[in-house]
Amino acid sequence: MAAEISVTTPLSEDKARELRAGDRVLLSGYIFTLRDAGHARLLESLDKGEDLPVDLQDAVMFYVGPSPASPGHVIGSAGPTSSYRMDPYTPPLLEKGLRGMIGKGHRSPTVIESMKENGAVYFGAIGGAGALISKTVTSAEVIAYEELGAEAMRCLQVKDLPLTVVIDSEGNNLYETGPDAWKEAQK
Repeated sequence: MAAEISVTTPLSEDKARELRAGDRVLLSGYIFTLRDAGHARLLESLDKGEDLPVDLQDAVMFYVGPSPASPGHVIGSAGPTSSYRMDPYTPPLLEKGLRGMIGKGHRSPTVIESMKENGAVYFGAIGGAGALISKTVTSAEVIAYEELGAEAMRCLQVKDLPLTVVIDSEGNNLYETGPDAWKEAQK
């Protein structure tokens, strides 16, 4: 049985290395949001030797483009997007200290190898549960790339965001081990 762990950001390398694929996590603290276009901008800045809009050391990035907030709400629906689209941009960000990523779906072998080298984890959020996920967001502020609209970089404060460690810092991958464990449990 996987552990259920409360984790608060910043996510240190030591804490990230303690997490195991299959662990259920309730994440609290500050996280950043960004999708494809914003990731491309981060890499452009790195390539030019420019400062990034945020310090990525021990940061967690949520791959989401939330819908507009309705009256009385901090944020609209905030469901994860497919993570593979960020794979070309991820290794350089991990080298800059990015410690955790939240999304859905598989990651490339290159990203997994970089996660192992840099002590990072990949969390899965439930696709289709964006309205429920948004209830864990207590504040949201656009901090960069406002012109990208829903894909702007935001800083979110979250309280008990439910996640699962899909790939841990040792490269253990729930997408690979999970089906076998399920089959074994059916015997």
